[in-house]
Amino acid sequence: MDKIFLQQLEFYGYHGVFPEETKLGQRFIVDLILETNLRDAGKSDDLTKTINYGDVFNTVKEIVEGPPYKLVEAVAEKIAEAVLNEFALVNTCTIKMIKPNPPIAGHYHSVAVEIVRTKNDYE
Repeated sequence: MDKIFLQQLEFYGYHGVFPEETKLGQRFIVDLILETNLRDAGKSDDLTKTINYGDVFNTVKEIVEGPPYKLVEAVAEKIAEAVLNEFALVNTCTIKMIKPNPPIAGHYHSVAVEIVRTKNDYE
């Protein structure tokens, strides 16, 4: 299966378990891998035969910058569900939700969750 990668999409959201996270907000970074067949798009050079990256970006932005969730797992699930329902050509998607600055004492780069979902998961 062919893949489209959208990497390091950055948004500001209000997700988290702690009150300061939902009040102050924080950055979230999202990576997506969309599995589809790109042969027709490659042969025809026609945007309607592929997945419009800008539309996917806007869908993810609406969710991450929208109503707050306690868990990044829930945000990732909403993104996967929306992408698979809104973009007919996507067969499988991998969503990685990265939280660069969670309220954890210590030294680390970031924390993240990654989920893989298919069309069958939402039928």
